[in-house]
Amino acid sequence: MESHPLRQPLSGKYKRSPMVFSRIEFLYYFLPITLFLYFITPAPGGSPRLKNTILLAASMVFYAWGEPIYVLLMAAQCTAAWLFGLLMDRYRSKAKGVMLISAAFSLSGLLLFKYANFFIVNINSIAGLGLPQLRAELPVGISFYTFQILSYTVDLYRGKVEVQRNLIDFSSYVALFPQLIAGPIVRYSDIAAELKSRRVDIPGFAKGARRFIIGLGKKVLLANLLGELVDIFKHSGDSSVLFVWIYLVAYSLHIYFDFSGYSDMAIGLGHMLGFTFPENFNYPYIAGSITDFWRRWHMTLSGWFRDYVYIPLGGNRVSVGRFMVNIMVVWALTGFWHGADWNFILWGLYFGLILLIEKHFLGKLLDRWPRPLRHAYVLFVVLISWTLFDAQGLSEILSRVGRVFGAGSSGFAGREALYYLRSYMLPLAAGLIGCTPLPKLLMGKLERAKPISGILTFAEPLALAALLLTATAFIVDGSFNPFIYFRF
Repeated sequence: MESHPLRQPLSGKYKRSPMVFSRIEFLYYFLPITLFLYFITPAPGGSPRLKNTILLAASMVFYAWGEPIYVLLMAAQCTAAWLFGLLMDRYRSKAKGVMLISAAFSLSGLLLFKYANFFIVNINSIAGLGLPQLRAELPVGISFYTFQILSYTVDLYRGKVEVQRNLIDFSSYVALFPQLIAGPIVRYSDIAAELKSRRVDIPGFAKGARRFIIGLGKKVLLANLLGELVDIFKHSGDSSVLFVWIYLVAYSLHIYFDFSGYSDMAIGLGHMLGFTFPENFNYPYIAGSITDFWRRWHMTLSGWFRDYVYIPLGGNRVSVGRFMVNIMVVWALTGFWHGADWNFILWGLYFGLILLIEKHFLGKLLDRWPRPLRHAYVLFVVLISWTLFDAQGLSEILSRVGRVFGAGSSGFAGREALYYLRSYMLPLAAGLIGCTPLPKLLMGKLERAKPISGILTFAEPLALAALLLTATAFIVDGSFNPFIYFRF
């Protein structure tokens, strides 16, 4: 099982540098200009249609910044889905056929750009052929906006939403820049009413700005620093047990703060613009079971697969054998959604198997275990899962998992492991505390304490400003500023 070519940077005419939220260009150029134009645009009669036009134009600029060609693909996908929606509404007797054609068209871009080379590589390997691979970049965020289009198409067929007759409003939903390239996966039903009428005011803006700055801090001050440690491990010659455990903890915190921080920024931007996006994380690392973990991690993706794949397959209202097949199909697809490589499929199947074990055997035992023991079980299972997610091939998976238990290691603690443990102790400790509800609980107690609450009223804006300036300084000073999920 070798790494798939799509996991490597591809050369092409249009070398991209996407405008993610943690870039100076976004923070101090694109966002202020967009907000200024958005807020000075009138909403006659309370209708935000003109504001939607501004958002659509800004979103196209945002996407075209790194995708000058693929913005046309997204525009074509939006237009096609909108037209198919009109046809479904007009010809209800043939709605199912139109829905299937629309879904197939929406998925075609995802299959072509994200998965075609995976199938070509594996067909060549199995059949000994020499089929040429596609020389095309993977469009940023295509998995996210494809799923959003599909939610509209399927829900319209099911009668759960009304047809959207305005192309600008529909395209604004699909291309809305806060959640365009990395989610959360916003269904049309989530914001259909707000596309027609929404409240844009100072309290909502302030709430959104606070959420955005906190998310930016999580991304830049925790995820990026922990990502540096992960990168150091991968290039290190230290094969000690301690270093692989440091890597597992650092990567687990890195991917959490990277993605949850970006989700916080997206949700915050939504509030600033008058939209309410669904939550995407709920302290997953405090879960008491893997079932509970997946109710807390990337909740919009889990909910999407539940409603549009698992339930249509029959859910749990089928025989035991069919139920097991349903679970494994859903989780194989969940893994495959994350990346066109076998390790992602194995990662999904790994969780599917664990969930089946919990459902039919382990779940009843877990209920009787002390909470610390249940928590330790979840953390161990999740830590091991990230070795599958982050690996570049089967040999790397086996090597890292083996070293977790001491096999193939150079000893318990190498010199490099001890050095980097000391060097990164602060972000590791901050990450371990920050991934729990403790900071939020502490802040809640302080806000309820009358002598302190008054001070917090004045101190919070200053603290947020300081956090923004600190994050900005780190962005300007550092070159390590990747984002794991923007390629999905």
